Amino acid sequence: MSDQSILQAIHAPGDVKRLDRPSLDRLCGELRERIITTVADNGGHLSSNLGTVELTVALLRAFDLPRDQVVFDVGHQCYAYKLLTGRAADFHTLRQSGGISGFTNRTESEYDLFTTGHASNAISLAVGLTRARQLQGGQGHTVAVLGDGALTGGMSYEALNDAGSSRVPLIVILNDNGMSISGNVGALSGYLTRLRLSKGWLGVKKTISEGLLRLPAVGKPLHAFFESAKDHIRNIFIHDKFFASLGFRYLGPIDGHSIAGMERVFRRAAALNEPVLIHVVTRKGQGYAPAENSPDVYHGVAPFYVDSGEAKRQEGPEYGRTAALYLAELQRGRGDLCMVTAAMRDGTGAAAFAEAHPGRLFDVGIAEEHAVSLCAGLARGGLRPVCAIYDTFLQRAYDQMLTDVCMQGLPVLFLLDRAGLNGADGASHHGIFGLSYLLSMPGMRIFMPLSETQLRGAIDGALAGDGPTAICYPRRLPKDGPMTRAPEDDGLVCYGDRGDAALVCAGVIAQEALKAAERLAGEGIRLTVLALTRVRPVPPALWTRLGDRSWVTLEENVQSGGLGEMLCAEAVRTGHTPPAACFAIPDGFPTHGDRSGLLKTAGLDADTLADRIRALLKGERA
Repeated sequence: MSDQSILQAIHAPGDVKRLDRPSLDRLCGELRERIITTVADNGGHLSSNLGTVELTVALLRAFDLPRDQVVFDVGHQCYAYKLLTGRAADFHTLRQSGGISGFTNRTESEYDLFTTGHASNAISLAVGLTRARQLQGGQGHTVAVLGDGALTGGMSYEALNDAGSSRVPLIVILNDNGMSISGNVGALSGYLTRLRLSKGWLGVKKTISEGLLRLPAVGKPLHAFFESAKDHIRNIFIHDKFFASLGFRYLGPIDGHSIAGMERVFRRAAALNEPVLIHVVTRKGQGYAPAENSPDVYHGVAPFYVDSGEAKRQEGPEYGRTAALYLAELQRGRGDLCMVTAAMRDGTGAAAFAEAHPGRLFDVGIAEEHAVSLCAGLARGGLRPVCAIYDTFLQRAYDQMLTDVCMQGLPVLFLLDRAGLNGADGASHHGIFGLSYLLSMPGMRIFMPLSETQLRGAIDGALAGDGPTAICYPRRLPKDGPMTRAPEDDGLVCYGDRGDAALVCAGVIAQEALKAAERLAGEGIRLTVLALTRVRPVPPALWTRLGDRSWVTLEENVQSGGLGEMLCAEAVRTGHTPPAACFAIPDGFPTHGDRSGLLKTAGLDADTLADRIRALLKGERA
């Protein structure tokens, strides 16, 4: 090969098959360099993608895409896959408005079977694809690629049980790096660690293989015999019972940074025509020292300097960590608090509570349903549990929230982090359904604080009650300004009373409402902004403040079942004038991009809001 970039010559998976071994090594180096520099500019998932470079190359060499189908669990380890399936030229647009997604996305490429972003569903999707192919007489293989963190989620076992008992011929590649976002937890993690003692096996295999090749005359024949018999030798070191009991043939563990070794095993699995689980051991952050040394820190990162690994900009405090620190402070005087999270110790800030009170944080892995029912049991046992999970992930546990917590009237406090539009992570990560599903739950009190002071007040209010409470907030705290004012009325902040019209909103979208009011004020139109810091029960002062003025609602949530529809129904029920319009996220799934651009696309930015309210006051459609 010439000195020309190998990656530039890759336009489809078939191109990878034509490379020789030295060229493959160079390709892996180029892939890592491209991933590091792009994530340094745009932010994204770094450690997980660096760890799966060789795995992806081996996958594309062993299988025939798109006839063979590949499904990535979560999709946060697919950057090399994107680069090798025709998207290298656009990779610089990763996670940017109008650019390519940070996860697999079926609108981008024929090689992306699903738009992903949540965990533990890849095996189920692969089972469905396999059965669809069988029923239609199609050819090919289906491969599910998942990290070991996905096996902390119960849905994976439902799919494994179905596929194994039904003998569905699919291939599951388990990328075992010992972590999901934070370190993995649970009995299965320990089981994989014991299989991985296979560093026993991997080390012995490497030593024997290299030693035999060094022997004169008989070395090569003995090496060939060892390669053919090594699966039998492996069984001396490794005794898998778990996956075999589910009906899967277990192959591994194998070195996840050896392309040749993975190719051999992948091809063998394809020839078996039965359920196969391939255990691949990789190193998260491989090839970039800061990510290798701190894989959890570099799992999902903001833009950073490549040389030092330091962030390019210092971001403000996070609501989740602020909440956890306050709960830790309260626990010193109470003694009955504990926290539960689902594989998000650091993301939700709950680790700060654990540092202050070891043994009182329960990380259950990617198992939101269990997390919620665990909280119900803790509450029934006399404790005050706090369940800290992202808005978009908690929707998985709707049934448990409804029946195990609300139906029982138990005092569980839910902290819904990342509420609202969440920028570059895209459709699967926007917290724009949380308010709707919370409002459907009888007895659920709901707070949406605008500042750290209001967040503390919401926690105090939740712990003073005896039923379920949810506090919804975005990732970061707003800067100093009018947003940090304390509520003058219970659960209500009023800006500019006695205006020509009123805008009722909840959460930090109030920032856009205040900017819109400022623009209209310059035209002589007085707009009162009423920000609810408690959405349910509705503050009685709201109706007094509204009077007989025309009013509209604003929310960073879908309209169906949200704030506007709830207040409209409440106004009709209590004999008040309903809102003239309800401004919300339009039906659909907003894509990735910066929050300001997403708000504009949704018609919820300050300028568009001002235009819509002006039109309403003139009797036009908003």
